[in-house]
Amino acid sequence: MNKFTLAAVAAVMAGTGSAQATNIEFWYGNTGQVETAIKAQCDAFNASQSEHKVNCVGQGSYEVSMQKAIAAYRAKNHPVLIQFFDAGTLDLMLSDAVEPVQDLMPDVKWDQYIAGARAYYETSKGKLFAQPYNSSTLLFYTNKTELEKAGITETPTTWEGVIEAARKLKAAGHACPFVTDGDTWRVLEQFSARHGLPIATKHNGYDGLDAEYLINTTFAAKHLANLVEWRKEGLVRLAADTKAGNYTAAFNAGECAMMEQSSGSYAAAAKAFDGKYELTVSMAPMYEGYERHNTFVGGASIYVMKGHDKAEIEAAKAFLDFLRKPEQQMFFTANTGYVPVTTDVLDVIAKSDEANSPKYATAKVGVESMNQPATADTRGVRLGFYVQFREVFMEETQKAFAGQQTMQVALDNTKKRGDQLLRRFEQTYKGKQLP
Repeated sequence: MNKFTLAAVAAVMAGTGSAQATNIEFWYGNTGQVETAIKAQCDAFNASQSEHKVNCVGQGSYEVSMQKAIAAYRAKNHPVLIQFFDAGTLDLMLSDAVEPVQDLMPDVKWDQYIAGARAYYETSKGKLFAQPYNSSTLLFYTNKTELEKAGITETPTTWEGVIEAARKLKAAGHACPFVTDGDTWRVLEQFSARHGLPIATKHNGYDGLDAEYLINTTFAAKHLANLVEWRKEGLVRLAADTKAGNYTAAFNAGECAMMEQSSGSYAAAAKAFDGKYELTVSMAPMYEGYERHNTFVGGASIYVMKGHDKAEIEAAKAFLDFLRKPEQQMFFTANTGYVPVTTDVLDVIAKSDEANSPKYATAKVGVESMNQPATADTRGVRLGFYVQFREVFMEETQKAFAGQQTMQVALDNTKKRGDQLLRRFEQTYKGKQLP
C-alpha cells in the first residue's frame, strides 16, 4: 500500500471516528431472573443506538462485585459503571473512587426520584451519589389459597394478626405458617425503619462517624425475642426448618403460607404459584400501636467510577438515561418485581392497558411502602463496615434461634462487636467529613 493510500485510509478513519462506538463495562451482582432482565436492558440499549456500547458483566453477587471493583480500581482497570448494594454506601462514598451522578448529570430531574429510594444514596445535603436501579423494599407475601383453607379470609396487616393467622394455620395442620431466614435486612433494618426505630445513634450514622449501635435497646429486640418464642410454638420457621432448606423456595413451593421478602422476589413467586395457588402481596406487618413509617430501599444503585475519559463518561450517562426511561423501568418491574424509582412511572402504568396486571403488583404497594412518613432515622443506614456488621448480626442471632444464648445476649454481643467495627472504620477515615 503506497503513502497516498495510507493517507486516504487515515483520513477516512478520522472522519468516521465519531461513528465508532465507545465501549464501556457495567459490572452487576445479580443472578437468575434479575440477571436475565439486566442483560435484556443492555442488549436493548446497544440496539437503540450506535454511538455507545455497554458490556454488562455479571460478578455473581453484590459482595463479590464490590471486592472485585476495589481491586480493579487499585489496578486501574476498573469498569466505568458499577452496581453497589445498599450496605456498601458509606464505604463507597468515602472511597474517593466514584463521581456523584448529580454532579455529572445536573440537568436530570433528580427530584422525580421516590424519596424512599433516593434518601439512602444521597449526601446529608441531598446530593445523589448513585442512580437508584434495581430498587426493592420489604413486602408481605401470603398464599391466599392456604390461608382460606384455614378460615382466614383477610390478609393480616399487623404482627398480632399474623400470629393469630399462624395459629389457625397450625391448627388446620399447616406445618409452616410463617417463614423467615432471620436476615438482617428483613428482621432488623426494615422492621426498625417502618416502626420509626433507630438502628444506631447519629440518626443511623448520617450525622457522624462516631455513631454507636442501639439495636439491643429498641423495640426491635422485643420483636426478635418474639420470633424465637413463635418458632418454639411452631408458628415461625427458619429456612433450615423447611424441606426446601431455603425459605423463599419453601414459600414458592406452597410449603409455607406467609413470608416477608423483597419485592424483587415477586416474579419468581408469581411464576411458581401460577395455576396452583393465589398470591397476595402487601406492605409488611406492623405491631399495633406503632405509626407506620417508610421502609428502606433495598437492592442496589449504579455508580460512575473515576478515572475514565470524556467519551466513556458520556457513554455511561447515555446508559443511565436509558435505564431511567419509564418503559425501561416498567420492563424491569414486570420481569423482576423490583419497584419503579421515579414518580412518573406510576402514572404511566396507571394510564396503560395493563394497569391492573399482576406483573405490576409490586409497583404501587412497593412505592407506597417507601413513601410513608419519614423521620431522620428512616433515611437509611450510613454506617461503616456495615457488610461485616450484617455478618455479625446473623452469627449472633442464629445462636439465639438455636437456643445457645438468649436473643438479648445475642443483641448485646452484636452491639459490642458492631461498635468495634464502627470505631475501626472511624479510625480508618479519621479527619474525613461525611458527604
